[in-house]
Amino acid sequence: MTAAAEPTPATGTAVWLHGVVTGTATPAGLPGIAGTPVRAVAAAGLVAVVSDAPLSEYGEAALRRNLEDLAWLERAARAHHAVVDALSRSGAVVPARLATVYRDDDRVARVLVERHDELAGTLDRLAGRAEWGVKGYVVPGATPRVEEPAGGGGAGGAGAAYLRRRKAQLSAREEGQRAAADGAAAVHAALAGYAVAARRHAPQDRRLSGAPTAMVLNGAYLVDRDRWDGFAALARELADGHPEVRLELTGPWPPYSFVAEPEAEQAWA
Repeated sequence: MTAAAEPTPATGTAVWLHGVVTGTATPAGLPGIAGTPVRAVAAAGLVAVVSDAPLSEYGEAALRRNLEDLAWLERAARAHHAVVDALSRSGAVVPARLATVYRDDDRVARVLVERHDELAGTLDRLAGRAEWGVKGYVVPGATPRVEEPAGGGGAGGAGAAYLRRRKAQLSAREEGQRAAADGAAAVHAALAGYAVAARRHAPQDRRLSGAPTAMVLNGAYLVDRDRWDGFAALARELADGHPEVRLELTGPWPPYSFVAEPEAEQAWA
């Protein structure tokens, strides 16, 4: 989020944007970012689904501070995603990036008017489709087993044998990682060929993924609804064919990876 220089008052509410849709109905009783019910702001034939956000927590200065708090950020992301996910189950949605906040409904409506063609085109492109994620991790067991060198008695012999064994282990580990990387590339190519569109994101750090081994594939795939079963079947087939990579399939998701972010959007302008 890009903030303006002027201070923002700590009382009142701002408007948190969850996403843009074409219909006029919003999920009844669905809580928004601060627990307030979501509502619609309509303009130019489009509908922005928003919720009111107290400035004490979501104002310019407070939001900048809270975005540095990982626990707060996780809660906000979950609340935001819950709305976007509900919208995606009813039809196409252009998800807003996290922490897109406007001063009032008029500014939200202005965005719908100014970006009408882009948003309408994106909604048409996403209709009847959803995002699937496939993550791939190195499988240590697929690394060639290193046999301990035979012979070599004595202190010097034992030391030399250890060095040879250690070198072979490192070489095997590198070979396993290369094999996993090659397998991940092959998996991504096959899945991308089946999908309407594909993105290969940077692998997540282990501290974020929570996996015991390195991630070698972090792919997102836009798939037509009537091909979801086939996509899942292809992912299983590829997992069987590439034992050097452990694949993890998730979805369907709202199409976060297939929505272009606006250039230098001034959410508080």
